[in-house]
Formats: sequence, structure tokens, C-alpha cells
Amino acid sequence: MPDLDLLVLGDANPDLVLTGDVVPEFGQAEKLVSDARLVLGGSGAIMACGAARLGLRTAFVGVVGDDPFGRFVLDQLRERGVVTDACVVEPGRPTGLSVVLSRRDDRAILTSVGTIPELRAEAVDPGLVSAARHVHASSYFLQRRLQRGLPALFDLAHGAGASTSVDPNWDPEERWDGVLEILDRTDLFFPNSNEARAITGIDDVDVAAEALTERGTVVAIKFGQGGGLAMWGDEVVRIDAIPAEVQDTTGAGDTFDAGFIAGRLNGWSLERCLALAVACGSLSTRAAGGTEAQPTMEEALEAMETSG
Repeated sequence: MPDLDLLVLGDANPDLVLTGDVVPEFGQAEKLVSDARLVLGGSGAIMACGAARLGLRTAFVGVVGDDPFGRFVLDQLRERGVVTDACVVEPGRPTGLSVVLSRRDDRAILTSVGTIPELRAEAVDPGLVSAARHVHASSYFLQRRLQRGLPALFDLAHGAGASTSVDPNWDPEERWDGVLEILDRTDLFFPNSNEARAITGIDDVDVAAEALTERGTVVAIKFGQGGGLAMWGDEVVRIDAIPAEVQDTTGAGDTFDAGFIAGRLNGWSLERCLALAVACGSLSTRAAGGTEAQPTMEEALEAMETSG
């Protein structure tokens, strides 16, 4: 039996989350915001924490600097039960940092990449890949150095009996290249609706999802207002968001990913996997930052039952 349920490859950095009236005014104007918190960020790190919270044995591999931000990231992951032994610490390089301008209905993100894109496939222990039931790659378009070696890592995972997934996240360069070519090796693909449209060049999200599934992957699309769409072959499922007192939507999509994978590893149907994903994503918005309100499996199942 594999030693791990989930191996996450990707990005980890602190997020400085500002809430309130966060629209800046230039001209040396100073505005006061309601709150500022330094929390764990990075799609991969948040997703790993969400999975561990659901009870999955989870390891994370990424790159941080040998600096206070890097130590903060590793400490936060460990406190949440994520194994970080294989993370790379790079002396002389700054850990990435994101400033999140968060409103109840939307957010904007400013990122200094630092070590975020520095993970290479050669730095990932093949034994760790073979020990996992599932391998997930986060922030595909930020992980430029990982992209070339990712197909071989996914082949290794499949050879060991594991499944794979990718969350592309937004492409800062808006080139949207490369990800379609890896979908034949990807069991689960997790774009949001805007990313699905941009990657395919198709404005209708349902048609975009169909185009993606034709590449051989299950597609689970996250909607900005919450809820999601899952598609595999002729099976199409839609589920609305679960009502929650929304404080911050940072990381909701990553927690959605964790829920869907947890359902998949439990052998659940497409509909039940999506229901768990939506419950996890919805509940994660109840506090500032991506990890503070991530639900346990018990909490997520109760929310699913309550919402019907």
C-alpha cells in the first residue's frame, strides 16, 4: 500500500491578505484597510493543507528561500500535518510573496515570484512519486521549470498505479501554452471558468469543458460565484455553492481541488466528488486566507447533507 495518499508539486509562499476598501489610489494617497494578515499562500500549499485537513496523508514539494518567509511557509505546512521533508530550500534566493487585495466578491493579487517557479522535475524524488496514490501539480503556468519534466513524473505515477491532476491557475503572460499537451497524462483537470475559456479559446464554458474532456481528462471547473461543473464523457454535473458567510475567497479553488481528489480516492461518483469539492471550497471562504477555514471531512459531509 502506498505510504501517501497525495503528493503535491508546486508553489508555496506567504500571502499578505488585505481586506476592506482595498482599491489603491496613486498620487501618494494613503488609505486605511480593515485588516491585514500574513497567511500561508500558494495554490499548491493551500491545496495540500486542505487535503490534510480532510484526512489525506499529504506531502508537498516546492521551493522556498532560506529566509524568514521560507521558514514561515514550511512551519505553516507542518503545523497543518503536511510532510515537507522533500521541499527545496535555496540559499540566496527570496521566497515568493503575494499581496492579496480581498473583497467579499472578488480579489486582486500582486506577486513577487521569488522561488515560486524554481521547482524542477529532477528535484522531485521518484520514490516519493511512486509512494503516492495521487500526484497533483499546481499553478502550471507559474511552474515553467517543472513543465518539461512533468510528463515523465506523471508517467512514473501512472506506472506505480497512481492518478494525476493539474490546476493550471492563471497564466500571467496569457500565453496559455503547453497545458493541453499534458492532458492525455492528466486524470483530473481543475481550471476555473475563465481559465477554461482562455486555454481553449472557446467562450462557452460547456463547450470549452467538452473540448478539454476530449483530451482524455475529467474536467472539474470552478465558478467565480462558487459552485462548479464536472464533466467526463457524456456525464455532466453542476452543483451550486453552499451558503457561507464569505470573508475571503482566497484559496477556495485550491480547497475545491482537495475535496474533489479526496472523493476520487474514496471511489465516489463524479457527482459526489463535485459535491464534496463545492462544499470544501464554499466553507473555506469563512475566514481570511486560504487555510484558516478549510473544513474537516465531517464538516464538509454535514454541509453536503444540509444543503441537499
